[in-house]
Amino acid sequence: MTSPTASTRSTPPEPTGPGGRFTPAILRDALGRTCDLLGVDPEGARLLRFTNNAVYELTSAPFVVRIVGSTRLRHRVGTVVRVARHFERHDVPAIRLVPGLDQPLPVGEHLVTVWWKVPGTGRKAKAADLAELLRRVHALEPPEGLAEWAPFAAVRARVSDAEELADGDRRFLLERCAELEAELATLDFPLPRGLVHGDAHTGNVIPGPDGPVLCDFDSSCVGPPEWDLTPLAVGRERFGDPPARYRVFARRYGFDVTTWSGFAVLRAIRELKLTTSVLPILRSHPSVRDELRKRLNDLRNGRTGARWNRYR
Repeated sequence: MTSPTASTRSTPPEPTGPGGRFTPAILRDALGRTCDLLGVDPEGARLLRFTNNAVYELTSAPFVVRIVGSTRLRHRVGTVVRVARHFERHDVPAIRLVPGLDQPLPVGEHLVTVWWKVPGTGRKAKAADLAELLRRVHALEPPEGLAEWAPFAAVRARVSDAEELADGDRRFLLERCAELEAELATLDFPLPRGLVHGDAHTGNVIPGPDGPVLCDFDSSCVGPPEWDLTPLAVGRERFGDPPARYRVFARRYGFDVTTWSGFAVLRAIRELKLTTSVLPILRSHPSVRDELRKRLNDLRNGRTGARWNRYR
């Protein structure tokens, strides 16, 4: 397959917050030092994404550079590399690491991974693409040493690593973790456990010239496949995504997670993760503050029907 990671998404704003760990100067320094190691020019690099990680597309080489965000979640980059290599060995359509590098690369205080860019096709990823890719992932044996699903570990890590967070919000989020953890322990999952992507939505599918490929393996683990079926359903409920998108997804995958009695718990966990994802970069990326505040208020007040906007 062709070399992978490109995006047709709109370019997010550069970080601007004072005192954040991801100022433009810090990110550009990390990018420049990475490019020095690669022997390529950082000039013209474009920021594709800036939430959990800063992801840059180079113009001087067919590479995408991914700079790890949260200091408390740095360990997940080892998972990313392990899963990427596992997918490559088993010919799963996914982005590929640039070979010949001992990844992840330590660059100053940052950890960095470097990927082949997926040439753009001009089309958006479809729900059916994601369903087919997940069927392949879920049929695969997990790589040796892959961690067990622990959905609250990342939430608690982000809360503890928040660039700024009021004490009341911190208490609420940790109490919500404890409540949902107790509810999760009572669930009886209908599908067999195995390898799961961990953050399965169409934004993590790139339509390449040889077909759609998966990206973003930070949350990959051994766990219930139902977790991978939850994000598109939550997208319909929280972000107003077209209902037909989820219907196509469920039909192509062969299981509708929303008909299972445990879905409400998985939805609540997913919403908690969606809310807290920006905490480690909040001061660096202040444009998300209003949306974060709205989500926290909706969770506090049980407004399950309230519409959210995606972090940009």
